[in-house]
Amino acid sequence: MNKLIWSLLSLLMAATASISAAQEPRCYEMRTYYAPEGKLDELHARFRDHTIKLFEKHGIQNIGYWTPQDNPDRKLIYLLSYPSREARDKSWKAFMADPDWQKASKDSEKNGKLVSRVVTQFLVPTDYSPGIKPTVAPEPRAFELRTYTASKGNLATLDSRFRDHTIKLFEKHGIQNFGYWHLMGDQKGADSTLIYILAHKSKEAGDASFKAFREDPDWVKARTESEKNAGGPLTVDKGVQSVYMNPTDYSPTK
Repeated sequence: MNKLIWSLLSLLMAATASISAAQEPRCYEMRTYYAPEGKLDELHARFRDHTIKLFEKHGIQNIGYWTPQDNPDRKLIYLLSYPSREARDKSWKAFMADPDWQKASKDSEKNGKLVSRVVTQFLVPTDYSPGIKPTVAPEPRAFELRTYTASKGNLATLDSRFRDHTIKLFEKHGIQNFGYWHLMGDQKGADSTLIYILAHKSKEAGDASFKAFREDPDWVKARTESEKNAGGPLTVDKGVQSVYMNPTDYSPTK
C-alpha cells in the first residue's frame, strides 16, 4: 500500500511540475546592435547566411528582425524567445562555442568588427499580450516599437488601462497588437517600463490610426478616468518613445 501511495504521489508531483512549467512565461530578449559606418549590410549578411540558422540549431527562436525607418545610428533590432531565462543562458553558451559560429564570426570580421555596441533587454509578456509568434502578412507592414515609462507607482494602473481599454481601441482603429512586455525583475526600470510592438500598413497609416484613436470618445473617457484615479498622468514627461521599423528580408515576421 505504501508503494502504491508513493507511486501516486510521485505521479502527482510530476504532473504539478509539468503544469507549472507550462504556465511559466517564456523569456524574450530584445537585442539592439549598432553597426560601425559601412558595416550594416555585412551584419545583415551574417545574420541571413549564418546567425539565424545557428540560433535555431541551439534552441533559440527567432521572432523578428527590424531596422528603424530613420536609422542614422545603423541599428538592427531583433527579438528572440526561449522557454526560460536559464534555457537562454544555456543556448547562448552553446551557440558561442559552436565552431560554425566561430568561423562565421571570424570570417565576417576580417575587415573590422560588425557591431560596435549591443543593448540587451530581457522581457516577460504581460497577461494581456496576444500570443507572440512570427507572423507574415499578405501585404508589407510597418512595425512600431513603443516604450512607456510609467509615473511613480503607476505601472499596474497603466497595465489596467491597456488591458481594459487601449488594446481593444487599437484594433478598432486598424492598429495590430503584436506583443506587450515588462522588463524582467532584475532589469533596471522593471517597475516602470512597458514595451510593446504594433503593426500598421505603413507609417502614414499608423499616424492616421493614432489620430483617430486619440480622438475617440471612448479613449478620451478611459484616459481621463484613469488619470483622475491616479492623480495625474500614467507616464512621466517624455515617457512615450516611438520607433517605426521595417522588417529585414530574413525576418520571420514581416
